[in-house]
Amino acid sequence: MKIYHNPRCRKSREAVQYLTEKHVLFEIVEYMQEGISENKMKILLNKLNISALELIRKNEKIWKEKFKEKILAESQIINLLCTEPKLMERPIIESKNRAVIGRPKENIDIML
Repeated sequence: MKIYHNPRCRKSREAVQYLTEKHVLFEIVEYMQEGISENKMKILLNKLNISALELIRKNEKIWKEKFKEKILAESQIINLLCTEPKLMERPIIESKNRAVIGRPKENIDIML
């Protein structure tokens, strides 16, 4: 199991703690530092069963100022998520066949 984690995000830290308390073995992916390839983003979206637009944090300043009013294709939004990882909802918990957004942290139970 992997968790796409931003250490600066309270919800992401709570998810790491929740997995630890549940004694789940997991790998932390610090996507803000490591980045995410477009191919990996497509795989995550498929596992999450959502569109790229649904993964966008629409309250982020960069989204509101630069992209909110634009009509973007799925591929453009995927590229945006990869180049501006701050826009990605977090945390994402991924297993071999599926993934969930760990907000609220009880969503993680689907993966356990």
